[in-house]
Amino acid sequence: MHADVTAAGRYFRAIDRAFDGLDTFLREDDSPLYKHDVIGAVVSNYLKRLRGSFESWHDRISFAERFRISQAESGFPAFQHVLDLDNDRKTAKSRLASMPDEETIREEMVDFILRKKAFPGALQKTMAERRYLETVLDGRHFGPFVLPRTIRVSVNPKTKRPYYIVHWGYYDGSANLPLVYMASVEDSSEDLVKTLVTKKGKLNRKVDIPLPVEGLLNPALAHQFDDFCEKNSAYSLTLATIATNMDKDFDRLHPKQLRRFVLGPFYHAGITEHGHTVDKILAKIKRSDDAWLLTWTLQEIYSTSETPAKWGLWGGQPARDEYHINTDDLDCARQGVSAFQRHALVPHEAYQAIYAAGQADEVFDGYHKHIISGGEVLRDM
Repeated sequence: MHADVTAAGRYFRAIDRAFDGLDTFLREDDSPLYKHDVIGAVVSNYLKRLRGSFESWHDRISFAERFRISQAESGFPAFQHVLDLDNDRKTAKSRLASMPDEETIREEMVDFILRKKAFPGALQKTMAERRYLETVLDGRHFGPFVLPRTIRVSVNPKTKRPYYIVHWGYYDGSANLPLVYMASVEDSSEDLVKTLVTKKGKLNRKVDIPLPVEGLLNPALAHQFDDFCEKNSAYSLTLATIATNMDKDFDRLHPKQLRRFVLGPFYHAGITEHGHTVDKILAKIKRSDDAWLLTWTLQEIYSTSETPAKWGLWGGQPARDEYHINTDDLDCARQGVSAFQRHALVPHEAYQAIYAAGQADEVFDGYHKHIISGGEVLRDM
């Protein structure tokens, strides 16, 4: 979408409202995502990054010519805009140094108005660009790839191995979708086992681990793990493929569980065109701030067993995991997962319109639906 200012304004207001609702959903103590260990807390962190990206994009449209949205697919900004933020961050410091400060720009604007009796459009764009570069400089955005971070460390009492919970982010360039990955990984590296596991099979509390740790906790594998995640996080890859690849690429790492949070698609009346039934109904809603629907999917795969390692004089075979794909469920089999959930978040007015049109069963088929009403999220309606 080459959006004019009015259309862009409607889009940004609607998605900001959608993120407010998702943030409320994630932060509630009895949220379904909080029941899944740390998923809610992890996704909240990436949502904050994504909101930072949208704030910068909103500043950018004040001086940039185009802003494109994946209208027919995800409803999210085109991948090029994600790359723009990443590239602008690298040059922001030097560009800011070459620009006049805010006070000087403001004085020049006043002087222009007094002398020319006209609005200083060029100076206004300079001010907008300066503010954009200042927000970009801190780097708190959802980049093309957000490096892994270890947030928990424990010991599996059965295997006596340390295991980590690691997460990372990936903005898929083909699907234009933000993805969040969470992995539970055991580590059988001898030095790590000696350092982190006591003789009683407990976590060694004498070792100071300042969580969260940037990257994988095992420093010998951290860079390789970063590279793996960057190359194996595309939306087109099933979780079964990613987990199996990780298991094969790291002889001493044993992925026991892998989750993927897929944010989107996002539907908005007059902006997106990828949900014909939904788009038609949303178009009838008077307030554009309420004419949207946000969906997300949570996928999961887990290991059911591990083939023991076999080492001999001439080499051997490292331990390998076997992953459960629920073949009894056609959708699970197609996605290559053990389980998945689909969710939809919608304003009360939009839900009423969908319900009144007799399309609620069709639109929300297979989804847990959550309705925003009065600043609260009514779940599983």
